Order: sequence, then structure tokens, then C-alpha cells
Amino acid sequence: MTEPSIEELTQAFERQHGGTATPLQAVHVKEAFRGQTLWEGDVQVFQISDHPKTNRAYAWSAPIKGSTKRRIYAVLRIAPIDTPQAAVRAAIAAESRK
Repeated sequence: MTEPSIEELTQAFERQHGGTATPLQAVHVKEAFRGQTLWEGDVQVFQISDHPKTNRAYAWSAPIKGSTKRRIYAVLRIAPIDTPQAAVRAAIAAESRK
């Protein structure tokens, strides 16, 4: 299962949210709960231009259970999501509610 490139993350973000995304840096995130790792990997931080709500965003991918594909997450930096860690935590919480 191949991780998406920065270009693929950029394109996924722009398709989902609009604006123009410029990669800034990758931040390693490990999100755990009760000693169990829920997700670990690199989150790409983007500078966003031409977006009405924010100038930063985060994108990463995770394996889809039972598949050889990966899901790309693209999250805007809008309070209370203000860090890559908070973006991953919010995505995990949203998935658990489904």
C-alpha cells in the first residue's frame, strides 16, 4: 500500500476544499488512546491561498480496513483545530461516530 505523494495530497485538498495549497512541512503525529496507537504517520501542513475561511490546512492518508487503498484526509485549520495533532484527533472522532 503506497502512501500518496505530496502532489496527490495537494490535489486532494484543492478538490475537496478549493483554494490553492502550498506544502510547508510534514509533522509526525502519533495519536493514542488508552495505550493503543490509533494512527501514526506524517501530516502535511499547507499554506492556503484563495480560501475564505483559513490560510492553513492539514492532509494525510490512512489505510482503509479490508482494502489495499488509502483514504486521504484534508482538514482546514479552523478553531478548535489548530495543529496537525488536533486535525488527526478530529478525523478519528468523526470516523468513530459513523
